[in-house]
Amino acid sequence: MRLPLPLNIKLGQLYTMILSRISTHDIEEQFAGFIYEWLIEKGFSEQFAILLKLGILLFILFVALFLIDFFARKIILRVVHRVSQQTETEIDDILVREKVFDSLAHVLPAIGVGVLAPFVLADFPSLIAPVITLSNVIIVVIIMMVVRAFLNAMKVFLSNYKHFKDKPIGSYTQLANLINYIVGGIIIFSLLFDRSPLYFISALGAASAILLLIFKDTLLGFVASIQMSTNDIVRIGDWVTMDKYGADGDIIEINLSTVKVQNFDNTITTIPTYAFISDSFRNWRGMAESRGRRIKRSINIKISSIRFCDEKMLEEFNRFEVLREYVSEKQAEIHDYNEQRKVDKTFALNGRNQTNIGIFRKYVELVLLSNPSLNLDMTMMVRQLQPTENGLPIEIYVFSAKKDWVTYEHIMADIFDHVLAAVPYFHLEVHESPTGTDFKKLL
Repeated sequence: MRLPLPLNIKLGQLYTMILSRISTHDIEEQFAGFIYEWLIEKGFSEQFAILLKLGILLFILFVALFLIDFFARKIILRVVHRVSQQTETEIDDILVREKVFDSLAHVLPAIGVGVLAPFVLADFPSLIAPVITLSNVIIVVIIMMVVRAFLNAMKVFLSNYKHFKDKPIGSYTQLANLINYIVGGIIIFSLLFDRSPLYFISALGAASAILLLIFKDTLLGFVASIQMSTNDIVRIGDWVTMDKYGADGDIIEINLSTVKVQNFDNTITTIPTYAFISDSFRNWRGMAESRGRRIKRSINIKISSIRFCDEKMLEEFNRFEVLREYVSEKQAEIHDYNEQRKVDKTFALNGRNQTNIGIFRKYVELVLLSNPSLNLDMTMMVRQLQPTENGLPIEIYVFSAKKDWVTYEHIMADIFDHVLAAVPYFHLEVHESPTGTDFKKLL
């Protein structure tokens, strides 16, 4: 399928048309002829005069292109800077910082090369087409640079918005950059080999299997980025734990192929993006957004220290201000129960009895209920776990109202400092394996 004639005109012909509009054939001949005649008058041979004329014209061309590039950047940047100062939007300031307009200004000298090549190389017509092709390639490269700078600017701009702050914008800008490079590369090859871009696109289609193998990680990362964004699996700033990669920290960057996690020891772990879809990991965002952070820790009570409470122990526990009401009411309830059933209490195992471990559990529960640092609207309990060779675990299951790490650790430490110190007052012992000191005392 042939394109319409206006679209089928090559860039070299376009440059020739532009040149014919901005300069006349007479002026071109007069200027080149003046240089040539001046060199002949100086005694140079005709062949050497042609070469010197080419050198002079090239020098003039390079100086002109340098001045065009310099003034283009100065004028464009001055105008853009003045406009950006008068506007309240941030996007124009970011475009200036990312040097989008700097890159765009380089297009003018590249166009100048293509426009002036037929004039400078008039005596070497075989070089005109390659120079124009090189100029076209440079223009394509510059446009690719402009697109890359623009995408970086959009990444910075969108990252400043709260709605996009935790989204994987880097993945999308990297994909757009990849498309930019692929399209630019196809156009460059089509210019260098004078073939239609469709020819190289069809060649890429034939090599799709190889391309899929080369860009496997990129494609997997892009699909994973879309899934993570759509399903809100992870965000920038989330605290994640992934044991397989030794990651335990906050996500600081989500790219097309990798996710960077800054661990709490300030090391950086790089994880493939698709690993967050294919592998298991823990995201602590739910905890951060909830009303409390869970405390779930136990102490092991030595089983041989657990016993029924006698009158002396009950009198002692009744002196504890926190327990006084509970011990009295519970003992009255048990006494009524045993009296109604005429239980023989000469033997402690008969009827109902209070135990030191039961009163201890109630004491810990009452202490937790009076702690202002806990969120008592969430689950709170003190429970027994399965006894083991290390004793009877008494687990505290409660939620701290403060969720930041340091405060959370302080609250948990305060609770267990008090609980561990209170254990002996209930005639209980904390289980611990014998140490060298214990054996030394026996000896």
